[in-house]
Amino acid sequence: MIRTTLILSSLCATTALTAPAFAADPIKIGVVTPLSGTYTPIGQQVRWGLELAASEVNAAGGIMGRPVQLIFEDEEANPSVAVQKAEKLFDVQKVDFLTGTVNSGSTLAVGQTAERAGKLIATTVSFADSITTDKCSPNVFRVNARAGQQSTALAAWVIKQKPKAKVYFLGPDYEMGRSTVATFKKTVEALGAVPAGEVFAPLDSKDFTQYFGQLRQARPEVLYTSVAGNDTVRLLTQMQDFGLLKDLLVVGASGTVTSQNIAAIGGAAEGFGTGVGYSTQIDTLENKTFVAAFKAANKSDPDLYGADSYGLIYFYKAAVEKAKSTDTDKVREAMRGLEWNTPQGKKTMRAGDHQAIQPMYVVRVNGGQFKIVGNVSGEEAIGPDECKRF
Repeated sequence: MIRTTLILSSLCATTALTAPAFAADPIKIGVVTPLSGTYTPIGQQVRWGLELAASEVNAAGGIMGRPVQLIFEDEEANPSVAVQKAEKLFDVQKVDFLTGTVNSGSTLAVGQTAERAGKLIATTVSFADSITTDKCSPNVFRVNARAGQQSTALAAWVIKQKPKAKVYFLGPDYEMGRSTVATFKKTVEALGAVPAGEVFAPLDSKDFTQYFGQLRQARPEVLYTSVAGNDTVRLLTQMQDFGLLKDLLVVGASGTVTSQNIAAIGGAAEGFGTGVGYSTQIDTLENKTFVAAFKAANKSDPDLYGADSYGLIYFYKAAVEKAKSTDTDKVREAMRGLEWNTPQGKKTMRAGDHQAIQPMYVVRVNGGQFKIVGNVSGEEAIGPDECKRF
């Protein structure tokens, strides 16, 4: 007992000697992310990634000598709730910057809130193209890949596997679901695929069997889906139970099967393919170091949401240090065209639409784990700048 106390006292003393002493007020970063509901697993990865990066930054002296403070609020994957929580963080907590939104509708709504508040936000998850195209905002940035970038890589791979394939589409019935289906459908059709039908299910659907009759009748060779979180568990396990996965190539958006729900899906996830901006298999020292640190901190592998959220802190840090300020106008200008390092490699924030340019990978589930089966460069995947608002 005495020996244990002495050891703990020694460790505390060592920590006190090595941890930086901050005299300045913290830089507050608000995090509006789903901590309950269907998208809880995604919100958990967002939290883990942000917390790991913030702890590293603070251990190295913070941002311009100021510690990073993360303040979390549960958005419940609900745009109206997300707006309420964002307003609270801007008005009451006086956060300098906001991130975390998962639901694309939430990102669009909170972006408008940020404009009114004169603050900046960045999403590390939402991939509806509209966020950085027709509904772009000067106060909104996206550090993760958008749907078009994912679709470019995935569609090219699908056509190699099944030329002129009949493709059926199943998405969640909201902004992200309809956007991702429309984007992949357009991309894969241009490469020779034939659409076989589409359906949109309510978010948090418990029973997908009601759509199976249409799916059987369509007789597709490929199913594309952009359901996510717990919805994916129900969709794929129900399809397996009804024998629908036999001879069907199932592909989807990057959030459909992740490290957070793959165990619950089990064998029904085998063979699933997706286009992503991150994989734990990226063979670089930087990524291996990140994966080891993430697993040590959270007892779990990072997925693309954890990696992009981790990189977001370093993006903001680089912008503030370049601007030498947390002032909105100065940081916004510093973010445009900014290059920064991430576990995925170097990213560039395109100035015209505030969309990150990055390499894209195709990964497929093999033996319960994702394996990289293809890739395209960031320039090949990005597509044109379609933002017209600024």
